[in-house]
Amino acid sequence: MRIHSLSRQRGTTLVEVLVTVIILAFGLLGIAALQAKAQVGTVESYQRAQAVVLLQDISARLNSNSGDAASYVTASAVGTGDSEPVDCSTLTGTAAQDLCAWSATLKGAAEVDTASNTKVGAMLGARGCIEELQAQDATPGVCQPGIYRLTVAWQGMHPTKAPSLSCGSGAFGRDDSYRRAIAVQVAVGLPHCS
Repeated sequence: MRIHSLSRQRGTTLVEVLVTVIILAFGLLGIAALQAKAQVGTVESYQRAQAVVLLQDISARLNSNSGDAASYVTASAVGTGDSEPVDCSTLTGTAAQDLCAWSATLKGAAEVDTASNTKVGAMLGARGCIEELQAQDATPGVCQPGIYRLTVAWQGMHPTKAPSLSCGSGAFGRDDSYRRAIAVQVAVGLPHCS
């Protein structure tokens, strides 16, 4: 009788094959979802790196023209959606030229797709703001440095908590959940003040 029961089992059944295929399909779907999330994360990190480079650019420009630092303060965001001219050389004053060049960089002027002749650099909907947090005061005995907040805002790939920084607020959806923003504070000292 023992020999007879062994002879009935001759391989895998169709049910076992179907269960294996279903488990494999769920595994492949999980890998595809992970790949999609990794791609979004890569784009998000690239945009953040670009924002850091743009912050360093305007910070260096402001520091190199520290005597006219207050002229860098923007009333509204520059970059995507602003009315800065295409040719910055027509502007007078270093601060105006620097802001115009920064606006062009925020719009992606540094990288152009040769096939379509469109700007593709920078971030999605990049905007920049410069605020004066503390005015310079060269009064003898006070010698208060100027403090400025430089901010870059852009559109992220998925919703998250809106940043507390106001730059670009309302420009990336009704609840700002797609808005990303990073900022740095720059202190412009008064080296000859006493």
